[in-house]
Amino acid sequence: MKTEYEKMRSQELYYFSDPEIHASLVHAKKVCACLRSMTIYDEDYRQVIEELIPGIPQSTTICPPFHCDHGTGIILGENVFMNYDCIMLDGGYIRIGKHTLIGPHCQFYTPQHPMDYVERREEKETAYPITIGEDCWLGGNVVVCPGVTIGNRCIIAAGSVVTKDIPDDSLAAGIPAVVKRSLKK
Repeated sequence: MKTEYEKMRSQELYYFSDPEIHASLVHAKKVCACLRSMTIYDEDYRQVIEELIPGIPQSTTICPPFHCDHGTGIILGENVFMNYDCIMLDGGYIRIGKHTLIGPHCQFYTPQHPMDYVERREEKETAYPITIGEDCWLGGNVVVCPGVTIGNRCIIAAGSVVTKDIPDDSLAAGIPAVVKRSLKK
């Protein structure tokens, strides 16, 4: 039988009040609070960010402040740059490919609450993964919704809300974001 944490990572309905999940949330909140008083140039920055996001590549930069639910659900490629004040609700995995640029105030939401209002009263939800390809650029204030995949070499215009998958080599914009043109050479 799966734990609630395993259900969370497996796109199944889970109780977010579970003690193991709660402990993970508390840990991430404490580390994010510590990051709020730091810059990427502080001596302890690397140690703190690695405590929050295990396996973060040395070439990847996240500018504080930064907010996340767990940190352990964030998988970043080499040379990712994430600007100030991003939010990653990582109940589901959030994968960002190498050489991707994330603008300030971007938000990545993996949780999905039940559609039925009675079920929504309970402390349960599902989390769907988000995948961002390699060599992408997300402008400031982009919101990426649960279960979305953005292909390689895409540009998402500032202020867009991405509710559906975006194919490789696309420029997308709007609320909801739609493909405006191909970037293929």
